[in-house]
Amino acid sequence: MAIQHPEVAFVYPVHLDPNVQQPVQALLSDLANVFLLPPLSYPCFCRLMQQSYFIITDSGGVQEEAPALGKPVLVTRQVTERPEAVKEGMVKLVGDDTEKIIRYSNRLITDNKYYQSMTKGFSPYGDGKASGRILTVLKEQLLK
Repeated sequence: MAIQHPEVAFVYPVHLDPNVQQPVQALLSDLANVFLLPPLSYPCFCRLMQQSYFIITDSGGVQEEAPALGKPVLVTRQVTERPEAVKEGMVKLVGDDTEKIIRYSNRLITDNKYYQSMTKGFSPYGDGKASGRILTVLKEQLLK
């Protein structure tokens, strides 16, 4: 079973660890629609996420950032310490089950209703104003 969409480009920034590089190169380097990149700077990676249709990751940080960008996320973990996006339907835990990864990837590509259900475009992890609140508390405590 494979993702049957040769018109879809898969971009994979590959970790420099040889234990990651070797199997990734062996499995994916000959596929015409898979583009293996070196690790990216944070701004470049954010731009890549913004331009992506959906994201497959095991990264906790990406699980937090991609939903705010309105990108569906397939997480290659069995469990996550960030269940908020799973509960909201923006993240799907697929583990390391190849068939499940392929099935949900194909569904995101072909089923617009399913895709739209995962693209809410907000962060389920808060409103982004925590630093301001912390600053207010610190000022109040220092001025006592």
